[in-house]
Amino acid sequence: MIPKPGGERPLGIPTIRDRVVQTAVKLVIEPVLEADLSPYMFGYRPQKSALDAIKMVQGLLKQGYADVVDADLSKYFDTIPHSELLKSIAARISDRHILRLIKMWLKAPVEERDENGGKRMTGGKNAKRGTPHCAQVASCGSAPLKCGVISPLLANRYMNRFLKYWEKTDQPRRLRARIVSYADDFVILSLGKAAEALAWTRRVITRLGLTLNEAKTRLRNARRERFEFLGYSFGLHWHRRDGKPYLGASPSPKSVARLRQNARDHLKASHGRPWPDIREGLNAILLLLRNPLDSAPGH
Repeated sequence: MIPKPGGERPLGIPTIRDRVVQTAVKLVIEPVLEADLSPYMFGYRPQKSALDAIKMVQGLLKQGYADVVDADLSKYFDTIPHSELLKSIAARISDRHILRLIKMWLKAPVEERDENGGKRMTGGKNAKRGTPHCAQVASCGSAPLKCGVISPLLANRYMNRFLKYWEKTDQPRRLRARIVSYADDFVILSLGKAAEALAWTRRVITRLGLTLNEAKTRLRNARRERFEFLGYSFGLHWHRRDGKPYLGASPSPKSVARLRQNARDHLKASHGRPWPDIREGLNAILLLLRNPLDSAPGH
C-alpha cells in the first residue's frame, strides 16, 4: 500500500519469476499492440511522456479549446473486465499461449496483510475484474515505479477502446473536441461542447464496464478557472510583469507541496553525507519546480 491523497493505493507487485516472464512477453507483444494505440494516449508508451500530454493540453487551450471535461475514472485498474480485455487483446494477438499467460496473470492471487498483520489472499481464479495498479510520477513523465511489468500495457489496451470509439464515431468533429489521455487520467477539451462531451463519455464508459467518479468529474471553463492534470494546473494565469491574463500552465499546488516535502525529507536523510551528493539530489527535486511550458510573451 502506498499513500495517496485521501487514502492509500495498492500496488500489485509480481514474484520475480513472473516479472521475468512478463518482461519477455512485453518485448514481443508491445510493438503489435502499440501500433494500434491512439496518438492521444501518452501513458507508459515508448517515445511518449506526461510532458508530451501536458504540452498538447496547453497547445489546445491556446487554440481556444477552453471548455473542459475534467474527468476521473473510479478505480480504473481495479474494474477493467477480464473478458472484454482479453477479447480486445485477442483482436491483435492470436497466439493462444500468450493469451493463456495473460489470463493467468490477471487471475493471479494477491497476498495481502490484514488489520492484525496476518496474511490473506485476494483475487485468484474467481476474479473477474482488475489488473495490478502502477505507481507513477506523472508530473515529471517518469516510468512506473513498481507494478506488474505487463499491467500498463493491458490498461492502455483497454483504454484504447474508448479513444478509438471516440474517433470512429467522429466525435472530434461533432463535439468540436479533443481528448488527451495518460493511463487512467484524461481530459476533454472542446469549443463550447463540454456538456455534450461529458454526456457522451458517461454513456460509453458505462458500456465499457467502467465508472466515472461523479464527485471528481467536472466541467471547467479554462478562461475563468483552472483544472489540474498530471500535476499541472491549467487555465487562467497572469503575467508576472504586467498582470495581463493568459491561458497557461504551472505546477499545481499539490505538486509543489509534494516536492517541497520531498526536499525536506531529502535533507533530513542526508545527514552525514558529502555535500556534492546532497546537492545533486536536491537539484534533481528542485528542477521539477521549473515550468518549461509557459511561453507567454516576455515570461
